[in-house]
Amino acid sequence: MKALKLRPVGKDYLWGGTRLREEYGKEIPLTPLAETWECSVHPDGESVIVNGEFAEMTLREVLMLHPEYMGSKYPSGSEFPILVKFIDAKCDLSVQVHPNDAYARKYENQNGKTEMWYVLDADEDASLIYGFEHPVTEQILRNAVQDGTLGKHLHKVKVQKGDVYYVPAGTVHGIGAGTMVAEIQESSNVTYRVYDYDRVDKDGNKRELHFDKACEVMDMNMVSHKRNSRIVRCNPGYSSEELCCCKYFRVTKISIVRRFCLNLLKESFQVLLCIDGTGMLHSDSGSVPVQKGECVFVPAEDRVDRQFFIDGRLSILLICC
Repeated sequence: MKALKLRPVGKDYLWGGTRLREEYGKEIPLTPLAETWECSVHPDGESVIVNGEFAEMTLREVLMLHPEYMGSKYPSGSEFPILVKFIDAKCDLSVQVHPNDAYARKYENQNGKTEMWYVLDADEDASLIYGFEHPVTEQILRNAVQDGTLGKHLHKVKVQKGDVYYVPAGTVHGIGAGTMVAEIQESSNVTYRVYDYDRVDKDGNKRELHFDKACEVMDMNMVSHKRNSRIVRCNPGYSSEELCCCKYFRVTKISIVRRFCLNLLKESFQVLLCIDGTGMLHSDSGSVPVQKGECVFVPAEDRVDRQFFIDGRLSILLICC
């Protein structure tokens, strides 16, 4: 079984910057380059295979040919469950919220959107919005949006490199200017903007707000984010740290100094997102170089005794579903 390296799709949202091109090697001719969708089968942006027999096919096309790559927990025809991104927030993202699965499937014909962020870098004064400072009502929010005082109700958190934030559907949030994150989320592109700082796009138009829908799905109670204690487990050649585990995905940071053995899973595929360094992924089908900014899809495998090995000095986010 050979790992499938992915080529992402870029998004030029107005709040983005240029760091994904300058620091993460993204050869995508968009300015700004706000997001890259690294592992995606979503119709709004599909990843493409760049190596091996499936080169230049989309990941969706490969999974249609080989549904067994998804794993035994996914019956044939199952929807791919996640979307993996890099995000460069040069400016503040909108104040926004995502619906849960039930609401999104009923009204948007998509999944809901629970997500997590791993902070890759942050300016000294960078912050983000996570919930409210106190319980609010729809009328309080409506008045605040109209008179420009929404900020006094929002809970702001100072952010730093290495932070992890779990953002369940219904949580009002916003990534702040000067923050770089890796985002793992449900496969969905449903976002309801509550407030967008009265910005205009390149054509001079304000972006659409979705206040009424946002109020239907948001948790209006006070939400306080607490940094969970995280345990780093040291092993010969690498260390591991579980960052997030929820019903949709599990994310572990693996820091490799010599070699890491990746056990293939029967029940599910795995995704490797390289966030720093360089290395080589070895399998019985050959070797694939991996470097900062690259993403690799690892198919499920019936033979549970099969393994991949990663050599080098690099850090990856290992994502399982």
